[in-house]
Amino acid sequence: MSVSKTNALRLIEQAGFGYEVREYDLALEEFTAERVAELVGMAPDQVYKTLLAVGDRNGPCFAVIPANTELDVKALAAVHGERRIRLASLKEVLPLTGYERGSVTAIGAKKPLPVYLDEVAELFDEIAVSAGAKGLQVVLTTTDYIELTGATIAPIGV
Repeated sequence: MSVSKTNALRLIEQAGFGYEVREYDLALEEFTAERVAELVGMAPDQVYKTLLAVGDRNGPCFAVIPANTELDVKALAAVHGERRIRLASLKEVLPLTGYERGSVTAIGAKKPLPVYLDEVAELFDEIAVSAGAKGLQVVLTTTDYIELTGATIAPIGV
């Protein structure tokens, strides 16, 4: 597979940050963040899945959690200032992010949205997130990811 520059990778380069792209091949029916972590050779708590959530007061946001965790919806609602929050439907993902399922990343999303990164990320110098295309993960420093996305660190994974 030839790696083409995604919008996310271009933005990382424009910011002057180093990164590494890791490719994987995975059928949609086998697609899980834990399987992606295995295929890119990283621990599941170092590979992050980016979820889109929609709140009843402040609208959409990204929740970025380790591959081996689930989203704590109540914790996300609290940090995003919501009474209720839900995961976005598949129909909502592409128009709000510019990315399809399996390639969603907060880096270079179509609309700038608040980003909440699970606090576990602070335990690692580097994390991996989607590079904005199916089959591509980008490994970058946690501090660079936070700077690029404006992420707020919060305990949102369980």
